[in-house]
Amino acid sequence: MKAIPIALALTLAASACLAVPPATSSDAAAPARGLSFAQAHCAQCHAVRPLEVSANPEAPQFAEIVDRPGLTRTTLAAFLRDSHNFPEKMDFDIDPEEIDALSAYMLTLRDEEKR
Repeated sequence: MKAIPIALALTLAASACLAVPPATSSDAAAPARGLSFAQAHCAQCHAVRPLEVSANPEAPQFAEIVDRPGLTRTTLAAFLRDSHNFPEKMDFDIDPEEIDALSAYMLTLRDEEKR
């Protein structure tokens, strides 16, 4: 009869391990998730990796975006949240967790000599 509470406790403990926390700036896997997101959702227009050329000449390369003067993690997140509100062909929303991961990846592209 003690096996039932132990089994229940093990099941609850195992299910707690399956919960995936949201991406945060201290999340070491965030840049890899951000690159995956960028390749799936952004690369049709933007150069998302170093030394690439944007497929759409009007779409800035990610490296250009992150090397803009005054850009911070906070301003980049705000930019990503609001940047695709126009024109209609670019209208899509990015989930907050994806914004954290995407900005973490993009910040790895910074050219520190330009800072």
